[in-house]
Amino acid sequence: MATIDFIRSSLRQMHQMYDDSIGDLTLDQMHWRANDNGLPVSFILWHYVRTEDNIINFVLQRQPTVWMTGEWNVKLSLDRTSQGTGMSLVDAQNLRISSKEDFQAYMKAVWKATDEYLASGGDSLLEQMTTVKPLGEMPVLNAIGNMCLTHGFTHLGEIQHLRGLLGLRGMAW
Repeated sequence: MATIDFIRSSLRQMHQMYDDSIGDLTLDQMHWRANDNGLPVSFILWHYVRTEDNIINFVLQRQPTVWMTGEWNVKLSLDRTSQGTGMSLVDAQNLRISSKEDFQAYMKAVWKATDEYLASGGDSLLEQMTTVKPLGEMPVLNAIGNMCLTHGFTHLGEIQHLRGLLGLRGMAW
């Protein structure tokens, strides 16, 4: 199996897990926090999907993000450029997704854009160099592996933990 095929397969699996992790949540559950220092599912989800969108589209392809081209900030009444990094705890806790269905449509569009990008090239694509600010220059493989796969699965684990605290079934079943 080529490395790019492994990456595509892993991202597809992770995307399905994100879809499943919020499928049965209400907006109230998505905005719930376990304590005064915790973050809600809504912020964690928004932050990760915005990060993948930024890495795949803006950083790697140097094109506008799905967020910008689809005017999702307007549809969801959220900031146009923010994606959560550096946001204050209070601002992150207060982030509200106004429509779960609209956000799921945005997620689906990002998942599609990611898969199409990866389908467009072979392993040589992963060897190209790119700059991820503020981390610096790295191969595309590292940018996707670190910022999408590792980062994405880490946040997915946070969402699964919050599901458990809400008394809901986790994803390991």
